Amino acid sequence: MQKKELLYEGKAKKVYRTTDPQVYIVSYKDDVTARNGLQRGIVVGKGTLSNRLSNRLFQLLEAQGIPTHFVQEWSDRETVVKKVEMIPLEVIVRNVAAGSLSKRLGFPEGTVLEQPVLEFRYKNDQLGDPMVNASHISALHVAAQEELEHMARLSLQANQILREFFASVQVDLIDFKLEFGRTPEGSLLVADEISLDTCRLWDSETHEKLDKDRLVQDLGGAQEAYGNMRRRLGFPQ
Repeated sequence: MQKKELLYEGKAKKVYRTTDPQVYIVSYKDDVTARNGLQRGIVVGKGTLSNRLSNRLFQLLEAQGIPTHFVQEWSDRETVVKKVEMIPLEVIVRNVAAGSLSKRLGFPEGTVLEQPVLEFRYKNDQLGDPMVNASHISALHVAAQEELEHMARLSLQANQILREFFASVQVDLIDFKLEFGRTPEGSLLVADEISLDTCRLWDSETHEKLDKDRLVQDLGGAQEAYGNMRRRLGFPQ
């Protein structure tokens, strides 16, 4: 198999066709963006960290019965993935109040939620990725009701798995987002990425923020935070 032409370039990665029509190659970039690209920065080595972390987490989910698009790691910042039709929804799972949840509902940041909160957002940069409910999704014809229910179940299952994983390196999983794709046969797979770009992570003791909120909230130290997570996870520089 060989990499062919660029199919798509997003804010955090590039997707290439390959000589195998059933798979693509994803290449992760060092760019860090927030607020739909209005804030931008570079974290050196972020692409390799996103690649390795996503792949480890995809394999962890696969081992516990949650299907993903992961095929194999191709290089330090490239991965072979199954070709899927991406569903234009983000499924957000929240364990602790932070970010937009605190702003919308008035929860003080850091409030531990009695049970995970599940949200759907419609992926559309021009509209600002608005939050949507099942009726909106039905009206948009982007996913069937049974698909929504399946995505919700898989996301809550993934939450338990990912929380335990991050707790093992003394990190709290505050919230995260998943995206899903459909195979040609119509099966749902977890796709896109699971990384510091898609997870809100705090040190379990100090509550230091270890993700791209360093950029979003103008806290500085994004390079150091990503390096901190790299060391905790035991990834090479």
